[in-house]
Amino acid sequence: QVQLVESGGGLVQPGGSLRLSCAASGSLFSGNVMGWYRQAPGKERELVATLSSLGSTNVADSVKGRFTISRDYARNTVYLQMNSLKPEDTAVYYCNWVQSGRFYWGQGTQVTVSS
Repeated sequence: QVQLVESGGGLVQPGGSLRLSCAASGSLFSGNVMGWYRQAPGKERELVATLSSLGSTNVADSVKGRFTISRDYARNTVYLQMNSLKPEDTAVYYCNWVQSGRFYWGQGTQVTVSS
């Protein structure tokens, strides 16, 4: 099993910044992908950004140039730096860990962008 603990969500004004963190623990394999998805009210969960253990990234077009994903591989922690936030970024953000074809999810952290 893999456990994921997220932190860093909150309320921010449009144009502001937030940084999300997620730490993984448990039975972790060296080959993995770690990242973030989000789900807005009434919408499906969507990929935000992922970063593999080999350094490959996958970033949604809607956040390119504004969000940056990074990892501390030694601490099994992933970060999402979110800049120039827009109201449409409002969602619950979920940390994700994938290994051996299995998906693991954090509990989610709310990000609200509003004036």
